[in-house]
Amino acid sequence: MTIDPVINHMKQLQQLHESLLSLSQKKTEALKTNDVTGIQQLLIQEKKHVQAIEKIEKQRERSVAQWASEEGLATHRQTVSELIEILNGEERERLQNVYEALILVLADLKQQEKLNTELTQQSLQFINMSLDLLQPSLQSVNYGGKEIKDGSTAKRSIFDSKA
Repeated sequence: MTIDPVINHMKQLQQLHESLLSLSQKKTEALKTNDVTGIQQLLIQEKKHVQAIEKIEKQRERSVAQWASEEGLATHRQTVSELIEILNGEERERLQNVYEALILVLADLKQQEKLNTELTQQSLQFINMSLDLLQPSLQSVNYGGKEIKDGSTAKRSIFDSKA
């Protein structure tokens, strides 16, 4: 058996990750423009991509196990890097190229998602700051407390019960 099914699965994974990277870049733009409905739609599409990636990854694992068993190798959790070490010639070069391309896409995706995380955190910080401005603390509402004889300030409610 050739290593072609594994290479085909790796190419499919690369394409799905590239598509996921494109969605992530769109999500960055939606975060910048505060497009909440756009973000929700992109999250739904991302979920579908992740499910497809999981499916292809399971198929790749089965292909690797099948190839390893036909080659008389141990079938327990063979990795692509281990296969590259085992293979020779043109198959090794093709698998190496696909592997490196997938790694590059994954690195780009990781960087893009890191940016999205930072943008989301900044948005949450802005929201918290805005809420703090709209709901001042009790101490800032009461400009100064009445001094009690022992030197401590009297506790005062926001609501004036005497009114």
